[in-house]
Amino acid sequence: MSAPDGSPVGAERSIGQLFASATTEMSALVHDEIALAKAQLKQDVKRGATSGGAFTAAGAVLVFSLPMLNFALAYGIRTWSDWNLAICFLLSFAANVLVAVALALIGTVFAKKAKKGKGPQKVAASMKETAGVLQKAKPHPRPELPETPALEDRAPAAIEAVARSSS
Repeated sequence: MSAPDGSPVGAERSIGQLFASATTEMSALVHDEIALAKAQLKQDVKRGATSGGAFTAAGAVLVFSLPMLNFALAYGIRTWSDWNLAICFLLSFAANVLVAVALALIGTVFAKKAKKGKGPQKVAASMKETAGVLQKAKPHPRPELPETPALEDRAPAAIEAVARSSS
């Protein structure tokens, strides 16, 4: 198992590696938050389009079907009941209005769902929460390293070896 930067888990990593790893992870987090916002916005737009389509269908049904449906329904009622033809036409008109009202209610339901969509607001709140957590983060205390012996305490042979290798 390894860390995101490829080093083994539990191994000591340098500050540069830790910073690079944190930067990479923050970048991935921001990209994921943006992708989430896009997906939620796309869903809200889809609901709005469905609402608009339902309202358009309600209007089209009311406008284009009224003459044909009114005549067919009115004459059908007249055939079955022997009522006055005017009453039969009123009943057929009422049936068309009921269909249009049902389609308008469907459009209203989808419009409310699209309006309630809080996709971008949820993502913004999540990003603010992430930023707040990162601002409050404190570095872990580092264990104290054993003190290195002073230069005078070292063996003269080691000092000569260092001097020869650097020249």
